[in-house]
Amino acid sequence: MRDQVPYVGRLGIEIMGWERGKVTLRLPPSEEILRPGGTICGPAMFGLADIAFYGVIMSLIGRVELAVTTDLNMHFLRRPKPVALIGEARCLKMGAKLAIGDMLIWSEGEGPDRAVAHAVGTYALPPDRSAQVLGAES
Repeated sequence: MRDQVPYVGRLGIEIMGWERGKVTLRLPPSEEILRPGGTICGPAMFGLADIAFYGVIMSLIGRVELAVTTDLNMHFLRRPKPVALIGEARCLKMGAKLAIGDMLIWSEGEGPDRAVAHAVGTYALPPDRSAQVLGAES
């Protein structure tokens, strides 16, 4: 993703886990993503979720540069600490045209049971790739 969208590299996101249909990422703290009050800003969490969903799609169908976000909803559950954020995303449904996933984000040192945000996202898959998704339905 860093090759296609250089902004992604600025966030410094690290891959902690990568398996079929599931991706775990770490967003390190930085001055660029801290907001007044000593917390992580919402746009950084949105970015983490969007990048994670793209990773989940790639884990299932390979590198597809034209898979695009069509919807991303985030529920902020509690104020994140000014530490790294951990996010775990998974695929809920892979169709021929759309993929739907969800993600929990929590402050490092805590766990998913103390999530700071929950995201649900939908990605549109390019038509030329949909025929290669085994068992797909829209």
